[in-house]
Amino acid sequence: MKTIYNTPQGKQKILALYDEQLSRLKTSYHDIYLDTSFGQTHLIETGNPAGLPLLVFHGGNATSAYNLLACRFLFDPFHIYAVDTIGHPGKSAEMTLSPNNYDYGKWASEVITNLGFQKIRCFGGSFGAGILAKTMCVAPEKIEKAVLYVPSGIKNAPAINLISMALPMMLYWATHQQKWLIKTLLPMAVTEDNIDLDAFETAKCSIDNAKVKAGMPSNVAVNDMQKCQAPTLVLAGEKDCMFPAARVIPQAEKMIPHCETYLLKGRGHIHSLTEAEKQRIVQFLG
Repeated sequence: MKTIYNTPQGKQKILALYDEQLSRLKTSYHDIYLDTSFGQTHLIETGNPAGLPLLVFHGGNATSAYNLLACRFLFDPFHIYAVDTIGHPGKSAEMTLSPNNYDYGKWASEVITNLGFQKIRCFGGSFGAGILAKTMCVAPEKIEKAVLYVPSGIKNAPAINLISMALPMMLYWATHQQKWLIKTLLPMAVTEDNIDLDAFETAKCSIDNAKVKAGMPSNVAVNDMQKCQAPTLVLAGEKDCMFPAARVIPQAEKMIPHCETYLLKGRGHIHSLTEAEKQRIVQFLG
């Protein structure tokens, strides 16, 4: 079977960082393993057991452990199921799915069913928001509410926008010098201040030890997305080089029937949410 890791040792390094990041959540959690037709899927169950159930999808080439560090504002109000994307670093099966069809949506639909829910609230960021968008198309009846945060799959920027990341990435692979990895991340972060230690370590560990997925979930079809009647909040970054608000917000308003949008002013793809923005997400989902 093909592996998504460069070496067995590399896989262990990624899982060691995963467990170390989980330990810093400073809250109780436990592992869930579900079978799907695409392969075994791992989830972390955490948050408030008495809260509303919330399925959380992480970004590409990252893990639920890293994502949960940034999503701690969701812990008190929600009973969280954070899913490791199949075929990405983490504890789910290594089966790689195509980002250009609806397989990720079919997989996520099976996850929802196998968790025991007919429908559920969902939060997805970046690549994970693209998975959620595809789920809204193939299983609209299973989505109770959706938050799409700096989302792929709505109206992605042309691939040429990412050329500024390609050269420093190649130089990093050749030299393993930290400065080139920072330059690789900078177009997404806008300023170095937005590249915190967790973002840097997660990116470095994945780039060093896994086969990086460059392809983001493709744009969903307007007719397919219009089937989803779930209330949806879309937050997009003004300076996001991959999924810029100027493209994403008008398209979301055009094709999502019950859609609220929010412009993350001055923000790129990697950034921090304000307390008011976190509260808006919590109130929308609640």
